[in-house]
Amino acid sequence: SGGEFLSVILVLFENHFCTFLAVRETLEARGVLGQLKARIRAEVFSALDDQREPRPPLSHENLLINELIREYLEFNKYRYTASVLTAESSQPEVPLDRQFLANELKVVEDTSSKSVPLLYGLLSHFVNSSDSGGKVFLRGAAASKAPPGPDA
Repeated sequence: SGGEFLSVILVLFENHFCTFLAVRETLEARGVLGQLKARIRAEVFSALDDQREPRPPLSHENLLINELIREYLEFNKYRYTASVLTAESSQPEVPLDRQFLANELKVVEDTSSKSVPLLYGLLSHFVNSSDSGGKVFLRGAAASKAPPGPDA
C-alpha cells in the first residue's frame, strides 16, 4: 500500500542518502518517479480526507464528466492531477472505453477527432455553433427539456 511505500522511502532517505539519490535518478530515468509521487500524493490525500463525511454516490453524470476530465488531463500529461481526481472522486481506476463515452454523450466522431480528447470536440462544437444566435440553452440534469419562454 502507499503507506508502506512511503515508510520504505523514508528509511532509505534516513539511512542511505546516496543510495536514495541513485534510486531517485533511476526512477526518474525510467519515467516512473512522477507516477510514484502521484500515488504518494493520492495516498496522503486519502489519509487526510475526512472519512466521517461520506461522499455522495458517483452519479452517471459525474462518472461521464470525470472521465472527460481524466481523458483531457492524461492527454496533456497532467498525470499527477489525474491520479488525484481518480482517487478523490472514486472514479474507476480503469478509464471508460472512449466509444462507450462517445455513445453516452451522443457524439459521432470522425477520424481526426479521435486523436484528441472528447472535451476538445465538445468545446469546438459549442464555440463554432451558430444555433440560437450563438447561444446554447443549458439545462440541469433534472430540468425539463423545454426551452425557456419569452420572459426568460
